[in-house]
Amino acid sequence: MLYTLHSKQNLPITLDEVWDFMSDPKNLAVITPPAMGFITTGGADRKMFAGQVITYTITPLFGIKMNWATEITHVQDHAFFVDEQRYGPYDFWHHKHFFKEIPGGVEMEDLLHYKLPLGFIGRMVHPFLVKPKIDEIFAYREKKLIELFGPFKE
Repeated sequence: MLYTLHSKQNLPITLDEVWDFMSDPKNLAVITPPAMGFITTGGADRKMFAGQVITYTITPLFGIKMNWATEITHVQDHAFFVDEQRYGPYDFWHHKHFFKEIPGGVEMEDLLHYKLPLGFIGRMVHPFLVKPKIDEIFAYREKKLIELFGPFKE
């Protein structure tokens, strides 16, 4: 089964500022909950570009350390980028990040499609283990971006 997460967040900064921050792979650790044990291990020495492979270690559940590699498959400067898992905890991971100017700032939009391993077992644990963890990661990111850039005022 393919799962989807769709989120939007408005930030009171310029498109240049949000792009500079979000297109720097080193900042992924800043907006990931500390409990995830997220450490970038390779490929984060340059701003994002199509074909870039970034490797990480994460500790998502029960203190179990995992290796993860994503490839930045598409980049349109100041508009969007796409990361896809090459190996890691999911059977499929495709994450699109969109950015557009709006009055008073920038709208960030995420569209994530993912599939879990282990067939029936993966489907069984999704609602109480995986989905809450993904929701927690995105909630943390939203809170952290507000801390860094301030709340959006409409």
